[in-house]
Amino acid sequence: MTISELQQEILRLKQEKDMCILAHSYVAREITEIADFVGDSYALSVRAKDVPNANVLLCGVRFMAETVKILSPEKHVYLSNPIAGCPMAEQMDKEMIMQVKATLPGYTVMAYVNTTAALKTIADVCVTSSSAVKIARALDNDKILFIPDCNLGAYVAKQVPEKTVKLLQGGCPVHAAVRPRAVEEAKKRHPQALVLVHPECVPGVTEQADYVGSTSGIMDFAKQSDAKEFIIGTEISIAEQLQYDCPDKCFYPLDKELICPNMKSTTLVDVYRVLQGQAGEEIFLDDATIMQARRCIDKMIELGG
Repeated sequence: MTISELQQEILRLKQEKDMCILAHSYVAREITEIADFVGDSYALSVRAKDVPNANVLLCGVRFMAETVKILSPEKHVYLSNPIAGCPMAEQMDKEMIMQVKATLPGYTVMAYVNTTAALKTIADVCVTSSSAVKIARALDNDKILFIPDCNLGAYVAKQVPEKTVKLLQGGCPVHAAVRPRAVEEAKKRHPQALVLVHPECVPGVTEQADYVGSTSGIMDFAKQSDAKEFIIGTEISIAEQLQYDCPDKCFYPLDKELICPNMKSTTLVDVYRVLQGQAGEEIFLDDATIMQARRCIDKMIELGG
């Protein structure tokens, strides 16, 4: 079966199974082509709330599927590949953060959306990479414990110097591995290109960028800009996606190591097998977890909307 034939069979099956397919921007192009919606983790969760389908298939990583379930508890939510986790989301657990909270009375716990459902249950507010600065400014409290990404947290702290932001040592190992020297070398190779990077990169990288923003923000900026060349400092698939979408422009990955193995673990065949009932994993969360985790997301919507 060719890729095209497999895609057509998936499109047929998803109608038969009343399945909405959500794909994160980092997954393979052949998957995003057959998805109902493509976007970053939070955008996909919000989309899932509004679709009429009883079933949702998430092509991404586990915390994203959990967030979909939190926002749409009445739906059957499936993760395409059960091994697709997120090292950043999983590097801190609920017990650890509760201990840290006990040492920082009076601090608001701000949790990046890239966290497990269990961690969201003890957070005061959730944020995305695009809303974190706005929400930090909007908080009544001037003391913030930001988890888990110290790089995104450092970016927020720099943008909101009037707040005290406590950070823990955590983050995305893929983005954090990019060194500032990589930006300097990329600029030498492509002197006319604008540098667009994700705030999960280390400060030495973001400080050299022409634009710092979320995955969606980077894509929107590149599409709307009059510039013709861009160095893309996030998962390597975004440079590829942009090249498809904007063939008149040139996109260069900032670093060849910007590859997320968890995102790449989901294949088109996985999607096909889930629709056949042969693979994937349904996400189950108890009512208490859903209710408690939902509070920080509702607070994000209130402050960041």
